[in-house]
Amino acid sequence: MKELLATVKQNKQIAQGIWAITLTLPEDVGHIKGGQFANLSVGDSAFPLKRPLGVCSVNGNDVTLCYQLKGEGTHLIARAEAGDKLSVLLPLGNGFDLGDAQNIAVIGGGVGIFPLAAVVEEYCGKRNFYSYIGFRGSNYACLTEVFAKGGKLTVATDDGSIGFRGNAVQAFLADYKNISPDLIISCGPPVMLRSLKAALKENGIDVKCLVSLEERMGCGIGACLVCVCKKADGHNARVCKDGPVFDINTVEL
Repeated sequence: MKELLATVKQNKQIAQGIWAITLTLPEDVGHIKGGQFANLSVGDSAFPLKRPLGVCSVNGNDVTLCYQLKGEGTHLIARAEAGDKLSVLLPLGNGFDLGDAQNIAVIGGGVGIFPLAAVVEEYCGKRNFYSYIGFRGSNYACLTEVFAKGGKLTVATDDGSIGFRGNAVQAFLADYKNISPDLIISCGPPVMLRSLKAALKENGIDVKCLVSLEERMGCGIGACLVCVCKKADGHNARVCKDGPVFDINTVEL
């Protein structure tokens, strides 16, 4: 983990309300795993807290982070232009560990697809990916080319404007018997992860499932305890430090 002053290489809108910012780091930070994240300054001293953004891709010292426009902080980040300098702390958290798995089901919803894209891109051609990614509608769809490059892709939309009509979990269940995955990785809103956990149990799917949790964060390094989640054993865990990736059976959703 290092705090660096990075140079903005590109910052552009990639879907409705979704942006991707590419930063050139001044030095190497070591291997960044899919599922890890960065804390990025918004470029305004009136907002001292950095924003946690998922790493979507890494190319040498160029790191691309994706984000959704929501509050004042992300709107300020969207104003950053090529050549601007922004403070960034990375890599943070624990990423996805694929182990020896070869056939991997990828289930993502909305902004939850960002860390999953990094996994698929890193292991493209080395593992077999079966991706099920969901959006509200076609206007919100993005990064589909990354998932398509990694293997079979099913896009799901709530309104049926493109692909499977429904959500990513439903699309996965409809295709599960055709793929027989030995690992599931997932990220999305809490309601999606709860649905996935229940569906695995109800359908008797006994496959290891790793999930990346989405939580509000402050420091990003485990000190402020803003992002604490409950574990199944009754203990607490810090999503930023102990996660954000957990076995789905070890956390309460």
